Amino acid sequence: MEILHNFSLKKYNTFGIEAKAKQFVAVHSSEELKTILQENKSHKKFILGGGSNMLLTKDIDALVIHIDLKGKKIIEENDDFVWVESQAGENWHRFVLWTIDQNFGGLENMSLIPGNVGTTPVQNIGAYGTEIKDTFVSCEAMIIENQKIKAFTKGECHFGYRESVFKNESKDLYVITSVVFKLTKRNHKINTSYGDITSELEKNNITNPTLKDVSNAVIAIRQSKLPNPKELGNSGSFFKNPILLKSDFKKIHQQFPEMKYYDVSETEVKVPAGWLIEQAGFKGKRFGDAGIHKNQALVLVNYGNATGQEILNVSKDIQATIFKTFGIHIEAEVNVI
Repeated sequence: MEILHNFSLKKYNTFGIEAKAKQFVAVHSSEELKTILQENKSHKKFILGGGSNMLLTKDIDALVIHIDLKGKKIIEENDDFVWVESQAGENWHRFVLWTIDQNFGGLENMSLIPGNVGTTPVQNIGAYGTEIKDTFVSCEAMIIENQKIKAFTKGECHFGYRESVFKNESKDLYVITSVVFKLTKRNHKINTSYGDITSELEKNNITNPTLKDVSNAVIAIRQSKLPNPKELGNSGSFFKNPILLKSDFKKIHQQFPEMKYYDVSETEVKVPAGWLIEQAGFKGKRFGDAGIHKNQALVLVNYGNATGQEILNVSKDIQATIFKTFGIHIEAEVNVI
């Protein structure tokens, strides 16, 4: 393992931001990770996965450890279910396509989400009515301090809406090395409850969709709304959809009766952040090389040479305007570094 100095991270973050790592090393196994952590105990460390959920606003004055652990395998199965373990460095979308090729169900609605498998539990990623917690069984993580391996059950991960123990009380304490998912082998629960998926399937005259059909529909929808990070730097949805108490939302809805919302519980509703941003006039706007995508107001983009700070400034302007207009605070989903 070679430690590189003053290393460009432009190709290691999906925003395509030019930032430098003081030191950089890629690890390809748990043993390599253990060695690097042991040999650099006194160094500041920054753990880097797929680089898909972060905005770099400065150079990283630390040893950047890129988690590039590869491999996937079936660890258990019966007639109805299969337990699949994936190493943290596997590309998420390619892993989803592999499960579909095996006719394993459960991840198809999360096709084309950028990033690697190891970071999916951190965010409890989700799309079109499904989240990681729906199929997650457990994960293994290396304790940065002593390099021991700890297993986390679903309950221990404290999953919430784009939340987990790894974003909160255990932030920066662990490196996830592998994840286990429980997927269906038959009697798949095809989830087409989101209107966009239904419309896409109807457009293709599909009335009895397979896992592949749902995945293809999701891919088509995402490609129509979301720019390819390789062509236009972005990190997918920049903001979380705000969740409000119904008692608070009622007052806001009286003032803005056209505001869209979805019930999430008996006491809470979710408001689409993209709708709020669009109504505030930001959709498609450009500020130098930083901007908001023309097809999806939730997505902030780098048109070429924007700095992370410039994109962050746009996001703060959006947040301030939304709060001033609607009295609603929208929170960044992306990790700002």
